[in-house]
Amino acid sequence: MRIAVLALQGAFVEHRQMLHQLGVESFEVRQLADWQQSKDALIIPGGESTVQASLLGKLNLLLPIREAIQNGLPVFGTCAGLILLAKQVEHESNERIATMDIEVKRNAYGRQLGSFNTEASFADVIVPMTFIRAPYISKVNDGVRVLSEVDGRIVAARENQQLVTAFHPELTENTFVHKYFLQMIQGNV
Repeated sequence: MRIAVLALQGAFVEHRQMLHQLGVESFEVRQLADWQQSKDALIIPGGESTVQASLLGKLNLLLPIREAIQNGLPVFGTCAGLILLAKQVEHESNERIATMDIEVKRNAYGRQLGSFNTEASFADVIVPMTFIRAPYISKVNDGVRVLSEVDGRIVAARENQQLVTAFHPELTENTFVHKYFLQMIQGNV
């Protein structure tokens, strides 16, 4: 298995380290030539969603990534990745990948002071969760399955081959969420 990790900005190194720990090959996508390599899935890391969206457009990556996801390429978006994948973001109309049928509230817990750690259920398993200026999912539409809630707010969901988390599993030592993604790619969950 070979996973592309969007490496324009954000926590891409930590995702690659997690994949390496699980024995999975990965490579960084920084330009269109990188994207054209063979891959089984894509991870879109946390970071600044507006910066990442702008760079995706400038580097001519936005449309090829959107098309690949629409054609079934498995994708996992964390925090900013969740925002980039959402079809709707409250009070925002910037162009994004916009392939997942969810609505998102960005910086939902406030700015940096709203960052926190907790433990909660993800797909029926308790995992540590790190939230940094995190969004949450304010609305899911048909076909979207909620995988996790914290304080009554949706923080993880899945639609077909798209997985999103408002938290950063790559910033903990727990590998369960990444293992779930790998099982999803293989059609085992």
